[in-house]
Order: sequence, then C-alpha cells, then structure tokens
Amino acid sequence: MALRILLADDHCIVRQGLRALLERAHFEIIGEATDGAEAVKMAEALKPDIAVLDLVMPNLNGLDAGRQIIQRGVSGVILLTMHTGEHHVAAALRSGIRGYLLKSQAAEDLVHAIREVSRGQIFLSPEVSRMVVDGYLSGAPAADPLAPREREVLQLVAEGKTSKEIAVQLGLSVKTAESYRTHIMEKLDIHETAGLVRYAIRRGLIQA
Repeated sequence: MALRILLADDHCIVRQGLRALLERAHFEIIGEATDGAEAVKMAEALKPDIAVLDLVMPNLNGLDAGRQIIQRGVSGVILLTMHTGEHHVAAALRSGIRGYLLKSQAAEDLVHAIREVSRGQIFLSPEVSRMVVDGYLSGAPAADPLAPREREVLQLVAEGKTSKEIAVQLGLSVKTAESYRTHIMEKLDIHETAGLVRYAIRRGLIQA
C-alpha cells in the first residue's frame, strides 16, 4: 500500500512540484495545505502517514504545526526549509520532528527521507547533519526562550495581526492575547513591534 502524504506550503508552485515528484515515486498525496494551521486540521482529519511541511508559513510556522500534528498522532513529520540555523534543527528534533531537509536538496533527498521516516528513522540533509555534529562538538545550542504558544503569538504579531485577531485565531480572550504579547516582550527584552518583527525574521518564523 502506498504511503499517504500530506503536503503543506504556502506557494502553489512548490506544492505542485512536490506532488509531481512524490507521485512519480508512487506515494499517494491525500491533501495540500496552504499554511500551518490548515495543515494541523487536515492532519487530524486525514491521518497521513507522513506530513511534509515548509518551515516558514503564514498563521502557523512549520515547526509549531509539526509539533501539533505529532500531538494528534501523526508521528512522521518532515520539515523543508532554506534555514540552516542550528537552533532551528535543535528545536525541530526536540519537538519530535523526524526529518529536516534543505529545499535546495529536496528533489534528491525527499523520497529517501519519506521512506526512512516511515520506518521510524531520522533523516537530515547532509549539510544539516554536518552542522548538527559541529554544534554537538562545540556545545549544546541555546534553547528557544519562548514556549510554543508564545512563539505562535509572536508569529501572528509579526504578521501584523491585532490582539483581537490573535485571540480569535488561537481561541483566547483578548486580554490573554495581550498578556502573551507583554510576556513575550519582557522575555526577549524587546519593547516595540518592529523589534519583534526583526526577531521573528531572524528565527525563521516569517519571511522578510
């Protein structure tokens, strides 16, 4: 039986390319999501064998979407990204994500990665593997100062959403959304929205 794959990327042309690549390898594409929040809903409804997620997506980034998908019982999550920062890889592996591939190598590595992850293995692009080893030898990377929910709120703030819009999207009260924003600024010692946007870009939560 063919492995059932969920794709998530906010660029239609990327999803089309991935679909063509994976269908040639005899995988079944059971859904395509345009952002992380949609990917979580589709994963819960469709229960794919593997979810392939872009890291930088609107509304909810691939890292936090992957974490939520795993919590919903889909253990095989692979991130596609252009980001090679050690903290990105460390955060992904800590979240239970099993594959981390650079987009520049996806055509060569994705089919192999899906097969490895479906067997319970971890697959990293060669460049990422070298970076992980180098990072291990030089000491553990600093942990993300923000909790997952705080990171979700930060992304939405950086995308320009108001506290009311954030509250609606995340199922919070407006007061709670505002409290999250305040705590984020205190934790990061950043006290204006422009600084939060720059931080979110550096952390790969949104694109410049």
